[in-house]
Amino acid sequence: MKKVIFTAAIAMLMTAPAFATIVVTSPGNDETVGSSVQFVASATTSCSKGVASMGIYIDNARKYAVDGASLNTTLTLGAGTHTAVVEEWDECGGASTTERTITVNTQTGVYVSSPANNSTVSNPASFVATATTSCAKGVSSMGVYVNNQRVYLTSGANVNTQLTLGTGTQHAVVQEWDGCGGTSAAPLTVNVQGGSNVLGAIQAATGWNQWGEMPPTMAVCDSPCSGVSVSMTKHITSPSTTGNATQFWIGGTKAYSAGLFSNPVMGQGSTLLPDTAHTLIPTLHNFTYDAWVFVTNASITQSLEFDVNMYLNSVGMEWGTQCDHLDTGDWDIWDNVEAKWVSTGNPCKLVNNAWNHVTITVQRESNNDLLYQTISLNGTTYTIDKTYAPFGVPAGWYGMTVNYQMDGNYKMDGYSTYVDNFSLTYW
Repeated sequence: MKKVIFTAAIAMLMTAPAFATIVVTSPGNDETVGSSVQFVASATTSCSKGVASMGIYIDNARKYAVDGASLNTTLTLGAGTHTAVVEEWDECGGASTTERTITVNTQTGVYVSSPANNSTVSNPASFVATATTSCAKGVSSMGVYVNNQRVYLTSGANVNTQLTLGTGTQHAVVQEWDGCGGTSAAPLTVNVQGGSNVLGAIQAATGWNQWGEMPPTMAVCDSPCSGVSVSMTKHITSPSTTGNATQFWIGGTKAYSAGLFSNPVMGQGSTLLPDTAHTLIPTLHNFTYDAWVFVTNASITQSLEFDVNMYLNSVGMEWGTQCDHLDTGDWDIWDNVEAKWVSTGNPCKLVNNAWNHVTITVQRESNNDLLYQTISLNGTTYTIDKTYAPFGVPAGWYGMTVNYQMDGNYKMDGYSTYVDNFSLTYW
């Protein structure tokens, strides 16, 4: 009898359906768009053979299909309200769907659905807009200006992004450029609430340092190191969301070595906020790390790391967050005391040949414990709510740094990523 029960249990496990997750980053649900609608989505599945293909249905009619676990395409839709369904099919015979309701507005010019003019928003602010034109060549690109400074740029006729703004009244303009040399724009004013401050465009700032890290201890060495090389190139216009991205590169021969890039944004060595009187940093308890990362080759991007570090009064705090892309496929956080990575159990799936939006919120508790609050990737937010103790540092250390790290794979295939619109919000 036990043998029969055991065999039946195995059969049930073998025939159990695979579980899948579909992340749609564009369009948003209940969004108003122009006739040219950009669809961006990715899928994961518990099927061991992976996702076979994905498709888009508009009002129950299939309009698009593609092999693989991601899609990025633009569909032309008529005016009115439509039901869009994004579906994935896995190699185990399973399928799953997610639905969006969208309204197509065919007016000519720029149509901004978020934020509303004269509205009050919090950081990061969501900017969603579409554009149409009478130019036969269509809309070439769109951008967002805040207080006369361009902070975002994208190709095509759609904007769907989150931007970190300064507090108070901000004047924004969403602009489109068409293929015939024409342009149109929609101005708006927003009031950004909260007492936070923002260091923006960090990717293009002065003060960056770069090192190699050598396994198994990940000891830091001055680049070029034996077996690993790293580099960074600023002011890249393409690919870029703002026209001012930075390219980061790693290569070499030593398996699983890494490239560490760090900027002292406050305190000692900082060109942004030196805080020489030591009056600012002791008051800070909340931080948001926000960056857009263009992944050029997800198949060899072993892992990407995003850190906020703080040092004062002989106490060191490192909020380390890692997308362990090709190993566990999870988000990891850093245990300061045990000096080890701890899996959050939340998946991290980078979208290939596309911009990936990463937002991480952390907090310094009143006793200097480190609280990991949330991790967001491409619109999906995971609540972490984990606390770790700090560690000791020399008494003279004082400041804050932000890190960006790229890890190599077992063959140390060289690869680049691009970082843009990188900000640290603090209060």
